[in-house]
Amino acid sequence: MIICIVGPTGVGKTKLSIELAKRYNCEIINADSTQVYRKLDIATAKVTKDEMEGIKHHLIDIKGISENYTVYDYQIDCRNKIEEIKKKNKNVIIVGGTGLYIKAALYDYRFELESNTNNYEELTNEELYDLAIKKDKNIKIHINNRKRLIRFLNKNQTKQVEPKLLYNDVYFIGLTTSREILYERINKRVDLMINNGLIEEAKKIYDTNIRSKAVMTPIGYKELFEYFDGNKTLEEQIDLIKQRSRRYAKRQYTWFNNQMDIKWFEVDFNNFNKTVNKIINYIN
Repeated sequence: MIICIVGPTGVGKTKLSIELAKRYNCEIINADSTQVYRKLDIATAKVTKDEMEGIKHHLIDIKGISENYTVYDYQIDCRNKIEEIKKKNKNVIIVGGTGLYIKAALYDYRFELESNTNNYEELTNEELYDLAIKKDKNIKIHINNRKRLIRFLNKNQTKQVEPKLLYNDVYFIGLTTSREILYERINKRVDLMINNGLIEEAKKIYDTNIRSKAVMTPIGYKELFEYFDGNKTLEEQIDLIKQRSRRYAKRQYTWFNNQMDIKWFEVDFNNFNKTVNKIINYIN
């Protein structure tokens, strides 16, 4: 059995995953694209050792922040972990908010892997543009934007052969709540991150001068970098982190509703066990 737990940031996915893992003899696979990186802990709301309660977790802290990790890499790694866990006669929980990672792992998605990154030094802008048009006739990149053209030509292509689920006995569980409650929880969560050392964590990363995709993708670091640069006040950037987190949650809802067939459960934050029991009854 594979239990896939999805939903927006701050809705209780981690807590639910632990409860279900204890109930169904599961190991947990992370499906958050930012939690695969070491040192990105507080801003990514990475599960802590205490929160794990002894449950085995996979695909957390597997890459350094200067390394690249793609959805193609995750597809391979996640499928390997599923088979590895099943061989132990255990069930699988996949939990996270990165919908494309989950869909790439569980559905029949195929990728064309680029073996090398080409800098196309020998080609003119016109020749680059002609190649881009052949790749996608609807491209909207200006002919003089050489960097974007090269990035586009080097980008892996995603092709869905058919929307076919590759595994039997998969439960897609979504956690939801009212927008008002969710936004309030997100705001409080950011305040807690600040209290738990987010500014200090971000400063350590800032001082490395590493500005990789891993560092600049999560909400929390790039916003504080502007504060460290002296361009913004701390209060402005904390408010911006909250705002962007709320917008991200909204986008997550939209993506999951449009892309996957999910059974949604309203979270009772006053009695979380009540929510857990409803989900257990659904699975059983």
